Amino acid sequence: MNGRFEASNDPKIGKVLRDDIHQIRISRDFNQEMRELKQFYISEEKKKRLEQMGMFSRWLHMILWILKSMFLKLTPFRRLLILIGFIFLFTGSTISLHDDQSSNNNSLIGGVIVLFVLMLELKDKLLAKDELEAGRKLQQALLPEQSPKVEGWSMWLFTRSANEVGGDLVDYIKISEDKIGVVIADVAGKGLKAALLMAKLQATVRALSPDYDSLSKLGSKIHEIFYRDSLPGLFASMIYAEIIPGSGDLKFINAGHLPPLLVKADSITELQKGEPALGLMNKFDYTECLLELKSGEIFFAYSDGLTEAQNEYGEFYGSERVKRFLPQLRNYDADGIGQTVVNDVDRFVGNASRFDDLSLVILKKS
Repeated sequence: MNGRFEASNDPKIGKVLRDDIHQIRISRDFNQEMRELKQFYISEEKKKRLEQMGMFSRWLHMILWILKSMFLKLTPFRRLLILIGFIFLFTGSTISLHDDQSSNNNSLIGGVIVLFVLMLELKDKLLAKDELEAGRKLQQALLPEQSPKVEGWSMWLFTRSANEVGGDLVDYIKISEDKIGVVIADVAGKGLKAALLMAKLQATVRALSPDYDSLSKLGSKIHEIFYRDSLPGLFASMIYAEIIPGSGDLKFINAGHLPPLLVKADSITELQKGEPALGLMNKFDYTECLLELKSGEIFFAYSDGLTEAQNEYGEFYGSERVKRFLPQLRNYDADGIGQTVVNDVDRFVGNASRFDDLSLVILKKS
């Protein structure tokens, strides 16, 4: 290196801060951060109590409840450190260290202790984020092609997680030259637990679907395995459908999922309501539903991340909005329908936080 230090690849602090100043919108970003703190730290029962308070009392209680919840979520050692740190911060006196009257300020010691705890918490968060990012990349790698080419059909398969990893499943299975399987599922819960169960469900469906001609028997077997291997109280809703290339034949089962929609030239129909979700009981025989789509007709399946998307005012996107909107898109191909719906949801949500995964399966007969 000839006695010289190698150039560092670390970003310059000054440049980072300048970029931050240009990017942030103080009012918008502060409100969003406060909404997320409230969502994470405050229980539903306390949220209802806040709604009945005046503005000053509401803000005071909200801040105190958030601080208390944050404190209780720390490890015992870190709680003790925080307590000691705040005691030092608020005493504000000095301590004589030697006879020569050199002293140390309590507030400085307290600040260092609190900063140390914050560093430990940030370290934990970054480690967890790295692991979740690895999980997200794996989920992305397992996603099917968004617009598979199937004779006689226009298809669009879409899923977007609200967090780093999601509990929604959208998949495409080429069972044979004359049979295509499509699945949309929603595992109860969020985060890593839901993502792991989703991966297991995907593997189960892919392994079993080529072996069954009867969707009723296929659904029963998937249900049996999910019930056997899942944890108590966990379940998943699922629609599994099969189509035949070149024809309009479509058959499906619905295990506890939101009813799919059938869009025709002059009507939009909500199809069969879901039977019990996977994992709710030991055994169940599912009903196989048969459809014959004509040219231009659309089979539209979705997760509750569509209808339950909320804007900053707490309003839901809602199923009625979907039913009014879809007939206007009949002349689009599946890709155009999907992109338009997702863009409309994003406009509706605006800057509000997204708390649920969004998934769509659109099958249009060409």
